[in-house]
Amino acid sequence: MFEAIATGLQYLAQSTGIYGFLQAGGWGNFVMILVGFLLLYLAIKKGFEPLLLIPIAMGCILSNIPFAYIAGDPDPTNGQIGFIQILYNAGIESGLFPVLIFMGVGAMTDFGPLIANPKTLFLGAAAQLGIFTALIGALLLSFIPGINFDLNVAASIGIIGGADGPTAIYVTRYLAPDYLGSIAVAAYSYMALVPIIQPPIMRALTTEKERKIKMQQLRPVSKLEKILFPLEVISVCALLLPSACSLIGALMIGNLAREAGCIDRLSDTMQNALMNTVTIFLGLSVGSKMAADKFLNLETLGILLLGMIAFGVGTAGGVLLGKLMNKMDPKHPVNPLIGSAGVSAVPMAARVSSKVGQEADPQNFLLMHAMGPNVSGVIGSAVAAGVLMSVVPIFVQLSQMA
Repeated sequence: MFEAIATGLQYLAQSTGIYGFLQAGGWGNFVMILVGFLLLYLAIKKGFEPLLLIPIAMGCILSNIPFAYIAGDPDPTNGQIGFIQILYNAGIESGLFPVLIFMGVGAMTDFGPLIANPKTLFLGAAAQLGIFTALIGALLLSFIPGINFDLNVAASIGIIGGADGPTAIYVTRYLAPDYLGSIAVAAYSYMALVPIIQPPIMRALTTEKERKIKMQQLRPVSKLEKILFPLEVISVCALLLPSACSLIGALMIGNLAREAGCIDRLSDTMQNALMNTVTIFLGLSVGSKMAADKFLNLETLGILLLGMIAFGVGTAGGVLLGKLMNKMDPKHPVNPLIGSAGVSAVPMAARVSSKVGQEADPQNFLLMHAMGPNVSGVIGSAVAAGVLMSVVPIFVQLSQMA
């Protein structure tokens, strides 16, 4: 009898979180839980994109609790998987959440600034430079022992440079599903840290005189133009890059609902109920991939480093092109700061551009001008994703044949 009681007590003790933390590797779970608390601090106290960081932080904390089996492997006692893992399987592995996010973003986005000033499309394109910089960097890192990034993985890492979490998830699930967790975490982490990462780069590449440049007021854009724009974009995408039609199509469905003026209920649902629900589920799912056994390794650290470089290069690319455009057409001045908004983190990057501009001149209002490259960056990252998804498999096949 006493032996049975002792066995029961031992089993009970070994099922506690304390025992799990004390086991080999348990320290890693404890460290990642502390990381989750740090993310909560940044979100709640510092206000760094709480809509993203709070669900990600909670997913990180819950997934690192020993023996909870909320995410990751199923419970060995009954074979059941946790609720966050169910969300991950349904929305991330299937690619559904990124598409729904794009639909909500489209419904929330006014493409008027881009239509009124089409040349800002080039700023959004220039900011995608970080994607291809990180792709090359990932291939170079493969020469380091312990890191093995093939072309599929390198392309997936590169898309982090667009600062577009849904696009990063969509591309990675297609090209390198085994790296989906770490790439998604890196992409969303840098999206949330836009207010920290971008301003030093913007200040370093511009003079105070450039930051004070005031741009001409945008022309009014008619309702017909706004209705035709999503249809034109879908048509061009269908003809030239069908592989990007899922993301671009969802974006334009949302935008057409916004601009049509006759389906306000659907537009409101996309902007609010749908967007908020998917953000919660997606944040928890992404955070769950910060489990210690998957996250604390050399390859993940390499992905985080490359993501930071890609994000910095993308920001710099937009700013530098803005400087060049300003020199080429001084009659229509362009404040180079709006180029940084081309990284597509909507509307965070546009707000950061405006804030840095107002530091130099409180009367300089750049937000609407920055929204042009910001929304073009969303389109640009989706186009870059379509190009990678079309071209990379071809190169992989050719390399295997060689």
